[in-house]
Amino acid sequence: MIKTMDYCSSMVKTLEHVIVKHPQDAFISQEHLHQHWKTYNYISEPDYEEAIREYEEFLSILKKHVGRIDFLPLSDRTGIDSLYAHDPVKFTSNGAIILKSGKKLRQSEAEVYKQFLQEKNIPIIGELSGEAVADGGDLVWLDDRTLAVGRGYRTNDEAIKQLKEITAPFVDEFIVVQLPYHQGEEECLHLMSLISMVDHNLAVVYSRLMPVYFRQLLEKRDIQLIEVPKDEYNNLGCNVLALAPRICVIPFGNDYTKSELEKAGAIVYEYKGTEISFKGTGGPTCLTAPVVRK
Repeated sequence: MIKTMDYCSSMVKTLEHVIVKHPQDAFISQEHLHQHWKTYNYISEPDYEEAIREYEEFLSILKKHVGRIDFLPLSDRTGIDSLYAHDPVKFTSNGAIILKSGKKLRQSEAEVYKQFLQEKNIPIIGELSGEAVADGGDLVWLDDRTLAVGRGYRTNDEAIKQLKEITAPFVDEFIVVQLPYHQGEEECLHLMSLISMVDHNLAVVYSRLMPVYFRQLLEKRDIQLIEVPKDEYNNLGCNVLALAPRICVIPFGNDYTKSELEKAGAIVYEYKGTEISFKGTGGPTCLTAPVVRK
């Protein structure tokens, strides 16, 4: 068995080091947003100044719990979606895997991210090549040695093949989850759209879009499932970031999901995410790339 290091192969352990990107370096300006929001398929044009305010509120929550926050740089090779720092890489117990997004407009982010990690001396253990495409939002650690990967429009079979090979030394169970068509190729549907782990035995889920076998697998693992109602799913209520076991962040306005999390013993932080989350369909997990959890 390969010896693992201190990097991240969990969705729920205490978050100690995270990578993010500030909207001032992703959105850049109101004029930039005006030019690009339709191209990137946002629901509507974000308000730049309000996005900055929302993000500072979100950061203030992170800073209470996370010791190290690294910021991706401004780059003319990346677009407004680079705000969602989770997708170009996936961290494992031994370091990062550089991905290539299934959204072509985002594929240039990978090289910028790779250079950033090299500058920070964060190890890179693999990189997708050839026809492989995958987003970080399709890769979910159920535990330290169990990786679930969503097969949909953003992650293809070749990526799954390569990811399985890269992670083989430290993954005992590699689960492929077939994702539904739902709203089609242009919309963002990740595996993490359907499940957020909040503790080792607690998850927030949207079962309406979940394959039966995957839901049954979660039940067999004795994971308590909190069901998100449809209106809150549409408000990114299924997108919950664990800062530590049962300490989490959720977009404001998901009252039922918040209440159910609190009934399960969770501490729930809320942030207003209209501009930084809802309009770009990227919640708190999308805004963050966890590097180290212990």
